[in-house]
Amino acid sequence: MGASAVEIRDAVEGEFAAIGALTVEVYVGEGYVDGDSPYVAELADTSTRADAAEILVAVHEGSVVGSVTVARPGTPFADIARAGELEFRMLAVSKAARGLGVGSALVRRVIETARAEGFGSVVLTTMQGMADARRMYERMGFVHVPERDWKTMAGKPLTVMRLGLVD
Repeated sequence: MGASAVEIRDAVEGEFAAIGALTVEVYVGEGYVDGDSPYVAELADTSTRADAAEILVAVHEGSVVGSVTVARPGTPFADIARAGELEFRMLAVSKAARGLGVGSALVRRVIETARAEGFGSVVLTTMQGMADARRMYERMGFVHVPERDWKTMAGKPLTVMRLGLVD
């Protein structure tokens, strides 16, 4: 049951409900987002995200085990992307699939997309409590860009990380 058994591809409409449920389960269930936050509805609404962004899914043994939203600059789901930057958001991996390399496989696909489309860097926002994700991002070469950090509407601090793609 290694990472080779995980398929990364564009999500299809029939998977949107599972992707939304998984994203909410991870963000709310692990305490990153309060259950009564208006952001929960956005996390759950994969269909709306898919209209304005690219949704990647990780499938293992027939089940959705991970997902990420890829947003190009100037589109509705790009919170921080500047010109020349590809942003990803809402990375979620089911607890059952942790350790299979799902998160890093999804991020690698985002990086491959950025290179193929000529973006100079990949950016993301993470939260202080997301220590495992942050370690993965650092291992992949992302660096904290403190001058771009920001806060949620509820005042939670958010950390911006960037990976430069210049060869």
